Amino acid sequence: MTLATVLLLALFLSLGRWQWNRGLDRQAQWDAFARAGGPAVSVTGSGLARLQRFTHVALRGAYDGQKQFLLDNRSFEGRPGYEVLTVLRLADGSAIAVDRGWIPFDGYRDRLPAILVTSEERPVLGRIDHLPSAGLDSGRAAPATAGPWPRLTSFPSTADLQAAYGKPLLNGMLLLDSGEPDGYLRKWRPPGLEPDKHKSYAIQWWGFAVLLLVLYVGLNFKIREPRP
Repeated sequence: MTLATVLLLALFLSLGRWQWNRGLDRQAQWDAFARAGGPAVSVTGSGLARLQRFTHVALRGAYDGQKQFLLDNRSFEGRPGYEVLTVLRLADGSAIAVDRGWIPFDGYRDRLPAILVTSEERPVLGRIDHLPSAGLDSGRAAPATAGPWPRLTSFPSTADLQAAYGKPLLNGMLLLDSGEPDGYLRKWRPPGLEPDKHKSYAIQWWGFAVLLLVLYVGLNFKIREPRP
């Protein structure tokens, strides 16, 4: 019993510390997201790599409406759907994927929704972000490299998108501003759970550790009453 208690105590304390540190990391991300909400920085494609994540930028380019992607398994308020990923060809010759927002799943896996977009050159505002990542590799599905468009994909890497698109793409993507045209439902927020959620999980694990210690003491150290 003592050995089991020590092992479980170490486990609970370790899990609590892990969740607490995740909360701190998540808080830093959320703070960075809030700070980056100021005026957009005008930049070319070559300058994007030098900017921090979530930076609000102004680009100029033209959408490629012929080759688009649908990010699968993207839910909104509990409803299944897709996020529309469209390549923006920039004036300097580079290109980046733009997340134009969320659309609902229409109930047909063999009939993908129409996602039209005009292709004239224009200014585009948005935030720099990473592509969504899966918790497990089993959740990833690269887009097909042949076949009709749009192409379905789950948690792709930039290399996956490049292989399907057939031309180089800049790393990451752009989250299209909610006021920009040719977009869908966009209520962007920092990634992951709220920081306080992780901290509450940490407190729960530490609470389990305290309860375990109380039970151990209560079961193994009984107070003996004096004999008459």
